[in-house]
Amino acid sequence: MKRTIHLIAAARPNFMKIAPLYHALMKESELEPVIVHTGQHYDLNMSDAFFQDLRLPEPHIHLGAGSGSHAEQTGRVMIAYEKVVMEKRPDMVVVVGDVNSTIACTLAATKVVFDHDQNDAATGLNRPMIAHLEAGLRSFDRTMPEEVNRLATDVLADLLWTPSPDGDENLQHEGVAKEKIVRVGNIMIDSLEMMREAIEAVPVYEKYGVTQGDYAVLTLHRPANVDNPTSLKALCDMIVRLSKQMPIIFPVHPRTRKNLENTGLIDTLEGKPEIRLLEPQNYISFMNLIFNCRLAVTDSGGLQEETSYLGIPCLTLRPNTERPITITQGTNQLCTLDDIDSKIDQVIAGETGKGKSPDLWDGHTADRVVTSIRSVFNI
Repeated sequence: MKRTIHLIAAARPNFMKIAPLYHALMKESELEPVIVHTGQHYDLNMSDAFFQDLRLPEPHIHLGAGSGSHAEQTGRVMIAYEKVVMEKRPDMVVVVGDVNSTIACTLAATKVVFDHDQNDAATGLNRPMIAHLEAGLRSFDRTMPEEVNRLATDVLADLLWTPSPDGDENLQHEGVAKEKIVRVGNIMIDSLEMMREAIEAVPVYEKYGVTQGDYAVLTLHRPANVDNPTSLKALCDMIVRLSKQMPIIFPVHPRTRKNLENTGLIDTLEGKPEIRLLEPQNYISFMNLIFNCRLAVTDSGGLQEETSYLGIPCLTLRPNTERPITITQGTNQLCTLDDIDSKIDQVIAGETGKGKSPDLWDGHTADRVVTSIRSVFNI
């Protein structure tokens, strides 16, 4: 009997996480991966282009959730996904990361109860088994919507695939049974290695007139940084200061661009030769910019991991991170607008180390996940 595995994709990092797993599952004759695109992010460069870059097919199922408040978006995904599960029950639902679609599909699948005579012989469940890829990460800051999504998802999931030892420890401290936790490594690195040849093939950075190893890449999108006009102005001032030390390539997230335009702060950045404001980039182009930069400044989660793996200094504009291993072992540093200038000076002076790649961040996480799935279903 072929087991159906739903792979839930919503925001850009989800696509990078499901791609290696999809390809690994396609090699298994007894497992059938089904891509469920919730439509949480629907901008072409933020979604469809990523499927093309990562050699993924068109989504098998598209929920079309769209944007909205946290409650609206979560509710729409839950309603749409419940119908999908009821129509044709999958054997496993794999949710990734920490976006609204992660918790929405987890809740929908958890609450779908079939007749008891439909209990799965391997799992004993009369609903789909739920697995969380990238489980156990914690910022310990519940003001972050992502932290709430992570906590709730990990409470409900039946199988928790963690990327690093701190994930295991967090889950055990929260009372999760040890047998539900499987450390598999970092799936993001699988995508990076899978696409390395394509990433390195075309020097995208040359298009923007910068020199390899002598520019910064900037990404900012978190509400705490870009929704408040005062914080946004301070960020713009920082960007201008940094541009006097090295050129900046800034792919502007739609949320950030909207706020820059609404406040008029876009005028402080546009037209300056050392600041390149770009549209959101597809995966290959963006990673080529990262591969060849001197410094990354971000508030993104995934970029902290990729730069640590690549040995590139990363300054994360946040008071905390759910990826502390990127600080203790990698190249990442937390910073504020008060101390970022001094940290930038340290990077330029070569005073920051290259760090090292954490254990199991090796490009084989998807294979370990497949092994875990086979074990669950006694394949």
